Amino acid sequence: MLAPLSAALTMAAILGSGLMAGLFFAFSTAVMAALARLPDGQSAAAMNAVNVVILNPVFLTVFMGMTVVALALGARAVLGWSQPGSAWLLAGSVCYLVGIFGVTAAFNVPLNDALAAAPGDAQVWSRYLAEWVPWNHVRTLAGLAALACFTMARQ
Repeated sequence: MLAPLSAALTMAAILGSGLMAGLFFAFSTAVMAALARLPDGQSAAAMNAVNVVILNPVFLTVFMGMTVVALALGARAVLGWSQPGSAWLLAGSVCYLVGIFGVTAAFNVPLNDALAAAPGDAQVWSRYLAEWVPWNHVRTLAGLAALACFTMARQ
């Protein structure tokens, strides 16, 4: 009974990690570079619009749903440590929870809030780019690592 649930959660984790890694990859490789080419006021306004629009049911279901899935799989890994793939499940869960959820909450969201509070401030935008983008790279790599770990757990 628990094996099919664990398998389903692991597949959900693979898909969710891939979606999040892909989203962050797109921002790291294209979106932020494009915004950086715009005049400061336009780029900050565009990013503020993205930050509002992204908080939609589809994104939040994947982002927060993956947090719940990672917690469940992490608990399953610890409680069933002798089961095959447990170390991979725990590693994938930590990658998602710390590298995506934690980094987002601790770094990207506060930077988003600061940008929203001062949309026309060129110094705020410059700081935003200098800090937000590297943390987004961390989220991208964490998503890829989580994807790889959850995939290895199915072997």
